[in-house]
Amino acid sequence: MIIAHVLSSVRIGGQERVALDLASGQRAAGHEVFVVSLAPPPDGALADEFRARGVDVARVAKRPGVDPTLTLRLAALFRRRRVGVVHTHNRMPLLYGAAAGKLAGAVVVHTRHGPGRGSAREQWLRRAAGQFLDAYVAVSPTLADLARELRDCAPRKLVVIENGIDLARFRPDAEARKATRAALGIPADAWVVGSAGRLAPEKDYPLLVRALAPALGPDARLLIVGDGAEAANLRAEVASWSVQPFVHLPGATNDTAPYLAALDVFALSSRMEGLPLVSLEAMATALPVVATAVGGLPVLLEHGVTGYLVPPGDETALRRQLVALRDDPAAARATGARGQTQARARHAREAMVTRYLELYAQRGARA
Repeated sequence: MIIAHVLSSVRIGGQERVALDLASGQRAAGHEVFVVSLAPPPDGALADEFRARGVDVARVAKRPGVDPTLTLRLAALFRRRRVGVVHTHNRMPLLYGAAAGKLAGAVVVHTRHGPGRGSAREQWLRRAAGQFLDAYVAVSPTLADLARELRDCAPRKLVVIENGIDLARFRPDAEARKATRAALGIPADAWVVGSAGRLAPEKDYPLLVRALAPALGPDARLLIVGDGAEAANLRAEVASWSVQPFVHLPGATNDTAPYLAALDVFALSSRMEGLPLVSLEAMATALPVVATAVGGLPVLLEHGVTGYLVPPGDETALRRQLVALRDDPAAARATGARGQTQARARHAREAMVTRYLELYAQRGARA
């Protein structure tokens, strides 16, 4: 079948990386797959990686403001390329791409990756677009509950397919650990807490800095990988604690694996989440994960068994849990090992790819 994934952009981000693994896995299964970016040029950072995996990147740029032509331009592209499945990811692609897919005669599937509610107007627009869908996928049971609450689609269209990752890429790696620490100037025997993702307000990285700052020093480091609108605020928070020598901010990356290998503990301080891909990557790397109890994380992590949960915004609880793992490395290793077992059992990329292909077929797509 011919599958088109519609994305707001091909920048670095969780939903884009899910789409990358899904599209490349579908191509490996013998299907023709391409991605449509709605962003104006230049291409985002992941465009070259899509192409390197054999997935073409097309652009149908949204014009400023409401763009009544975008649906028609997308439909023309889908018809021209004889697309059988249009798969939209998150809000803007849904609003413009769902109707376009129907106009082109395709099966239309949407995936909700995040917990954003939007304004009353946006909720109405999502419901209207939901009328064109053949299936609506939530990446966690929590997001499925939110979709039901907001009436995003008819209940019969709603399914849960959890995110999957390329397990071959994420595992403990002593050589990568050594090399990454050396490149960043982190001592080989230091205790290192890390996180990765867009530097956005909902990730609340300043909370992680405040929680860990009193414990930082030459032998205790914090590593936050990513870039975004909150970069300046994050640097200011680090400076306010005078811990700049012990906090490492290398910027954005297309490959989190070597950074995860360098860590002892992975931390998520988010105010809101869906099912963050990086949490699965950390678990597959056998890292103990300490996360705020938001979105799909309480379903993913069993406290004290496969990870640890703290209340969002609670600096004291986050600090207490991180320091407890520093002081009990055996417990940290045991939790990491159990998390790795769960990730390998439930979150393989191949399983995610298979489930989506089965869903397409169930909703009428022809091979």
